[in-house]
Amino acid sequence: MNKLFLFLAPHGSLLIALVVFAEAIGLPMPAAIALVAGGAAVASHVLSGPGTVILTVCAMMVGDTLLFVLGRYMGWSLLGFLCRLSINPESCILRSAESFYKRGKITLIFAKFVPGVNTMAPPLAGSMKMRFTQFLQFDFAGALLYTLAYGSLGFLFRDFLAAISRGFQAASHVFGEVLLTAGAVYVGYRIWLYNKNKVYRVVPRVQVEELARMLGSEEKDKIIIIDVRSHGYYDAEASRIKGSTRLEPNNLSEELTTLPKDKDIYVYCT
Repeated sequence: MNKLFLFLAPHGSLLIALVVFAEAIGLPMPAAIALVAGGAAVASHVLSGPGTVILTVCAMMVGDTLLFVLGRYMGWSLLGFLCRLSINPESCILRSAESFYKRGKITLIFAKFVPGVNTMAPPLAGSMKMRFTQFLQFDFAGALLYTLAYGSLGFLFRDFLAAISRGFQAASHVFGEVLLTAGAVYVGYRIWLYNKNKVYRVVPRVQVEELARMLGSEEKDKIIIIDVRSHGYYDAEASRIKGSTRLEPNNLSEELTTLPKDKDIYVYCT
């Protein structure tokens, strides 16, 4: 722990801000751990508390604002890119979108504490055409809460963290083996999940021209077109395929029971 403090002393606040910024834009960085270490450094008078909080919150908001602006102009293509490394990209998007749609703007305040949703909330807000000033207000509240929560943990439990650090140093060899074993198990688990969900990564699609041809032929009575666009993209004035049926995407399991079983179903989303 002392070595960590010696490293943090000259560039600690900036380093923490960079880690937080990296996580905010979707990179796999341990921002929470960096904030805990920063809180412990503040308790040891190595770093300035107000300065570290201000710099961290600003870094987090810069990253969130970048994704907000990109989300406004790129929409779901950006969300798909952010979820590209997920086991199941579509479930990644749907889980984040469902949280945002159910809880509304308040999601921005607590999103940082939920893995996956933390990166998705700002671009979702942008794609939903949320007012920029309103986004800044909620995002500031969320960034401040996240920073103070994990920073306070490090501040309050500095001695406990130091004791853990000394224990790790005393048993570094055993700890290293445990860490390697845990890493191998985790990699194996991810590979198993990937293979398990591989079947869901291929979604059958139909070309627009082919569907238009069927709608203009005698086959039109044999098909049903379902509109499952998410909230914010679907409203009374939104353009839609003529004759399509609207189903609520967050309640599909119940609404699908109302559809006939003897027709082909074509679904379109955002």
